[in-house]
Amino acid sequence: MSAIAVLLTLVKSVCHLPELKDNPDYYSQKKTLPNLKKTHPHYGEIYSQVLQDIVKRVKVTFDRFLKGDSNGKRSGRPRFKARDRYRTFTYPQIKEGCLQGNLINLPMFGKVKVILHRSIPTGFKVKTASVTKKTDGYYITLSLEDATVPTIKPDFNPESITGIDVGLKEFLTTSENEIVAIPQHYRKSQKRLRVIQKRVSRRKKGSKRRQKAVKQLGRQHKKVADKRKDFHFKTANNLLKKYDVVAVEDLNVKGLARTRLAKSVLDAGWSSFLSILTNKAENAGLLVIQVIASGTSQDCSNCGAKVPKKLHERWHSCQCGCSLDRDHNAAIIIKNRAVGHSVLKARRVSEAIAGFGEKPTL
Repeated sequence: MSAIAVLLTLVKSVCHLPELKDNPDYYSQKKTLPNLKKTHPHYGEIYSQVLQDIVKRVKVTFDRFLKGDSNGKRSGRPRFKARDRYRTFTYPQIKEGCLQGNLINLPMFGKVKVILHRSIPTGFKVKTASVTKKTDGYYITLSLEDATVPTIKPDFNPESITGIDVGLKEFLTTSENEIVAIPQHYRKSQKRLRVIQKRVSRRKKGSKRRQKAVKQLGRQHKKVADKRKDFHFKTANNLLKKYDVVAVEDLNVKGLARTRLAKSVLDAGWSSFLSILTNKAENAGLLVIQVIASGTSQDCSNCGAKVPKKLHERWHSCQCGCSLDRDHNAAIIIKNRAVGHSVLKARRVSEAIAGFGEKPTL
């Protein structure tokens, strides 16, 4: 008998290896909540559905880490979130008629005064409510439901299409050579942020003066974020007013944020803008199409030949005679790739059948 086998035999004879328990899941953890309130009485002050929603968040977080989302993309390893970092809680179900004038009735809180950003449209039903603590106060986000909202705009025009190329020199350039300047909100605020950050670092940890400085720093960061978000919404609205279809690149923004251009990429906020553009397009019955980003800055929009260019070279010039701005050339390529997209073809076919009674040749 080998030495390893003898060692394993001794270990088995000395210690007892217990059977593995079943892995905890969403439902088994939900069942422990009533007992948890007995051992930790302060949990009784929290609404039961809010506690259940927290358990659901843990489940979703681990599912994204182990299995990935619908596209197969996995998130990072879940980390413990301390109590002071937990800033949002959600009511997954809220009673109908909870909002009356400038008061909202929240379970375990009662009627709370709110300042409405805009009135709720007639016929919409409040489904969930999320309360978030920010540096300048508390915000409540309501999700609404209305079955009468159309998923496709009645006068949707597949020919009203544009391609956009986002960049760091200009925020975006359309295939019609319309340019939106990049605002650089963070870089313009760096001087003020540097002063406040020094104030935080010089004060003693745990002191009230440091907490005051941290809040001041948070308010300044929120101003930058609010300006960027307002710019994104206005830019998305302007695009969707002009076009029914907007083609964009399927960018790996996380990868770009790890390069030496990280500060400029994060200051531009491409991911946030594309998310806002997609959501607003869906709500308006319009379409945002993502196309493959490979080669859009190197190919020629006229003949399709590859014209290698370095990052600092901002002008596209091809042997076929095509000469135009690099970003404008990329936007045209993005538009051309979206024209042959399967979703757009299906829309054209369905409209042609409805209008002419026969299927056109594509």
